[in-house]
Amino acid sequence: MTLAERVRHIEIRTKRLSENVFSGEYRSSFKGRGMSFSEVREYAPGDDVRDIDWNVTARTGKPYMKVYEEERELTVMLLVDLSGSMSFGTSKASQRETAAEVAATLAFSAMRNGDRVGVLLFSDRIEKFIPARKGRKHVAYIIRELLSFEPAGRGTDMVGSLEYFLRMMRRRCVCFLLSDMASNKDFMRPLTIAAKKHDLVALRIFDERMRTLPDVGLIKIEDAETGKIQYLDTSSKKVRSWHSDIWKKTDKSLKDRLRKGNVDFVDISTSEDYVAKLIAFFKNR
Repeated sequence: MTLAERVRHIEIRTKRLSENVFSGEYRSSFKGRGMSFSEVREYAPGDDVRDIDWNVTARTGKPYMKVYEEERELTVMLLVDLSGSMSFGTSKASQRETAAEVAATLAFSAMRNGDRVGVLLFSDRIEKFIPARKGRKHVAYIIRELLSFEPAGRGTDMVGSLEYFLRMMRRRCVCFLLSDMASNKDFMRPLTIAAKKHDLVALRIFDERMRTLPDVGLIKIEDAETGKIQYLDTSSKKVRSWHSDIWKKTDKSLKDRLRKGNVDFVDISTSEDYVAKLIAFFKNR
């Protein structure tokens, strides 16, 4: 399948999902990036003095209040991990392909809501930053980049990527972080800061074989980021149990720290229906 065909395929599929499924849930889940100035009116007893417009008050000799209204237009940023480990996949799609489809669905949902959409692609460096804009052509461009962009790095630098995001996005926005969350560096501090300043949702994309090993005998495993090779005897119950225990320990630690940092979190397996997962999340948000 050519790139154009892949883009068209994912556009048709994700557009249908965003139109028929996500639109209502998406709209109700996010309230806008803040409050914008609307008008002034005369002061009334009980008004918050912090909202007095002192310039108008000085000109008129009477106290006037600033009136604000909620901004419905959002800026949505997609932070997508393109590190080597995201290329892993034993199901119908790799982690990167799943992340691309989820990101595309969110982008179309934002577009239909009249919001701006931008992307930050990262590995162990900032691979590409696409400023947030509106429009179908812009979203189609984002999808092409998600599908075809070849990263220069293979490692993962979540810390640097989140710090770059914080520098670039000064105003509050909605941020979706799509990654397998596999990093040698502790990224919780910048992630927690980002969650306080922005409306952030962390989406962990993972393959089922990261959680459980099949009983298929001796297998060769290569670390996609470091190139390190090791062999595992999956016919050994002890080896399979060891692998499962590592996942459970890492999984619990990650979720405990995310909960402590008040970071919204969704787990998405490459072999499951991510639509149901996201709908449930949006409804409960």
